[in-house]
Amino acid sequence: MIPVSEALKIVKGETFILSSETVDLNESIGRILAQEIIADMDLPPFDRSQMDGFAVRSQDTEKAPAKLKIVGESIAGKGFDGEIKTGETVRIMTGARVPSGADAVQIIELTQRADENFVEILGAAKPKQNIVKRAAEIKKGESIFRKGERITENMIAAIASFRYARVKVLRKPKVAILATGSEIVDISKTPKQDQIRNSNSIMLEVFGKKAGAETTVLPIAGDDISNLKLQISEALKKSDVLIITGGVSVGDYDFTKPALRELGAEIFFEKVSLKPGKPTVFAKLGGKLIFGLPGNPVSVAVTFFLFVRTALLKMQGAENCDLKKGMARVSATIKGAKGRDSYLPVSLATDEKGNLIVESLRFSGSSNFIAFSRADALVFVPQNTSLEAGDIAEILYLP
Repeated sequence: MIPVSEALKIVKGETFILSSETVDLNESIGRILAQEIIADMDLPPFDRSQMDGFAVRSQDTEKAPAKLKIVGESIAGKGFDGEIKTGETVRIMTGARVPSGADAVQIIELTQRADENFVEILGAAKPKQNIVKRAAEIKKGESIFRKGERITENMIAAIASFRYARVKVLRKPKVAILATGSEIVDISKTPKQDQIRNSNSIMLEVFGKKAGAETTVLPIAGDDISNLKLQISEALKKSDVLIITGGVSVGDYDFTKPALRELGAEIFFEKVSLKPGKPTVFAKLGGKLIFGLPGNPVSVAVTFFLFVRTALLKMQGAENCDLKKGMARVSATIKGAKGRDSYLPVSLATDEKGNLIVESLRFSGSSNFIAFSRADALVFVPQNTSLEAGDIAEILYLP
């Protein structure tokens, strides 16, 4: 039985990086960049007005009100190409290029037209007032986004602004999901006595897609080692990662580990000092990754987020593969486990001072997926200890 930290180290060390592909920008949301995004121009590409008003030489307005001659206008897409001289001004719109010679823009509300050719500037303008300088946002040649960053909706406009109609990203991992156990039936069926619906596969399908994978749910494998070996072999031909749920313990009908051994898989670990999720298996066969997860739904979820998600993100070249960590105050006693670290599902709230608070769920065990459905995070409880009300605990945010 190995610590969670050692198990994570092994998973990361054995995980390979997938090849890259180029996709249309509008299809890149959620993908991991395989290239650096570089600015091909200054942004803004010129001194830009922040307001509607008049572009002026600030020294001409020091003794406002000041009467200035209107010599032209500058609008978005068609700037004024001349140079403003002493006593002159240009009508300017928001986003338009500031003319040469002007060093400020006075807002329209502080001006008054004298006639068609002249305007009165009613308030003194300070140098640089209402002007965004050229390259204030970014300079040509600077990096905007790095390799390994996940593309979000908020990044699209920035990427598009620098002529990236298509971007290079890491290929999505192909993940096969295989539930085992003769007691498992499809979620569309009514279970008979001693049977349960296959909630694990659809849960893993959703989790996998959220982590950027292409997922395939395989037919349920009963408690038959020959059939299980066949399904494992076939699944690995078409996938980068195989997730097996159930059959990883040491009971008479737990065939996952024997099947992997008979197929010649290299098993890196098969027990983790973890609650829930002790009998987690990590193996490799034919260069493909295999995760054997426990059958109880909460154990499946916890071990997916700790280990499988880490591997899927690393395969895509993500900068950070781990769950985001934080600290929060515990509201009530949370008991740990003897000889194992606990990563228990909890909900989060804030107190009247805005402090983050860990609130225990009515968690009766690793089969309690009803409680897990309300979880916001996992709270870490070191082995052989308990957290008391008021203690500060480490949490891992669920994505």
